[in-house]
Amino acid sequence: MPADELQATIRELIESRQWPALRNMLSARQAPEVAELLPALDKADRVLVFRLLPRDLAADVFAYLGAEDRDSLLLELTDEETRSILAGLSPDDRTHLLEELPARITRRLLNLLSPEDLREARALLGYPEESAGRLMTPDYVAVRPQWTIDRALQHIRVFGKDSETINRIYVTDDSGRLLDDVELRKVILADPNTRIEELMNRSFVSVSAFADREETVRLIRKYGLVALPVVDSKGILLGIVTVDDVLDVEQEEVTEDFHKVGSVEPIRTSIRETGVRVLYRSRISWLLALVLVNIISGAGIEFHKGIILDTVALVFFLPLLIGSSGNAGAQAATLMVRALATGDVRMADWLGLLGKELAVASAMGLTMAGAVALLGYWRGGPEVAAVVAFTMLLVVVVGSLVGMSLPFLLSRFGFDPATASAPLVTSIADIAGVLIYFSIATWYLQR
Repeated sequence: MPADELQATIRELIESRQWPALRNMLSARQAPEVAELLPALDKADRVLVFRLLPRDLAADVFAYLGAEDRDSLLLELTDEETRSILAGLSPDDRTHLLEELPARITRRLLNLLSPEDLREARALLGYPEESAGRLMTPDYVAVRPQWTIDRALQHIRVFGKDSETINRIYVTDDSGRLLDDVELRKVILADPNTRIEELMNRSFVSVSAFADREETVRLIRKYGLVALPVVDSKGILLGIVTVDDVLDVEQEEVTEDFHKVGSVEPIRTSIRETGVRVLYRSRISWLLALVLVNIISGAGIEFHKGIILDTVALVFFLPLLIGSSGNAGAQAATLMVRALATGDVRMADWLGLLGKELAVASAMGLTMAGAVALLGYWRGGPEVAAVVAFTMLLVVVVGSLVGMSLPFLLSRFGFDPATASAPLVTSIADIAGVLIYFSIATWYLQR
């Protein structure tokens, strides 16, 4: 049934007060579908529909709602209803909710948690904001190496229902130190009298609880994992990060990089939910900084005003040349920022990539120089044609090399390569373009 028809059906059932039929219809839907439907309903109907959901489904639906919808819903629900939702959320989803809410609401929700859940929430919130510790869930299944398969399966049956995933069974010693992870398939197919240690190869991948969440994404993608164990400095197993959490993180990181590429401070909420004040603050600082950078371009033009007055035709080509330089730099920067973010290239690759970029930029510069030389000849004669053609070659090469190298330079000093955004690279390339253009014009036309 299409979403609009489903919404109409829900409204009809609400108006006719057919609560059992509405509850049965909602129970047959998946949590993401119900989460998409709720925001389209009126506020009163939204709360009413949410209260009709079965407890387990309500917690899953709540986890899929946007930040604004969650906040609105929490204000309408009773403490007991809120306590039930929080108890039904997985630890990692609960942590994600608590870290996004205002401090006042977070304190209220913490007071509604059971003592066990409260200790768990405080422990997870104690890790750095963008660390693997914030992403992990402590709900996993661990067995001992000396156990038989039969005993391990009994343990899995008892504790597996509380685990977020049991695709892999973690093997720990008596102190909780991670020794290995074993596929559940191997455990099920093994002889019941076989010991777990006979299935171990002690080859596993783990991540520190204090590692950046981007490292978690990289490891899960590299090794094709469904879940990644999280350990402390002594190798004690603290929890696991599952692939569904990583998908959310990857989306957030890509969005953040897109914002930085556009010289916008990262926005944590959706554009639809973000206020004018936050959007203003996220954009104005970079714009002001780039204004100051571009003042240098104006100073370069002022310094060469003599040659401009002598050959006015040069002004016609100024936007064309500095625009080409900035565009070439933005292209190179975009390629390098993404390659560094995905791990496709490393700092050690810079020199080799520099030679390749020089070859590509030279070929592009020669092609564009040939095109602009014809226009230069038509507007200003052979002298202007020579100046603009030679300038085009140099500015495309310089812009490309700046755009390629700046992400590496920022990465080398510990900054996010995405900071080498298109506007920043374009501004630097503009300055170089102005200086190169009028320096060549002064040298060639006044020699």
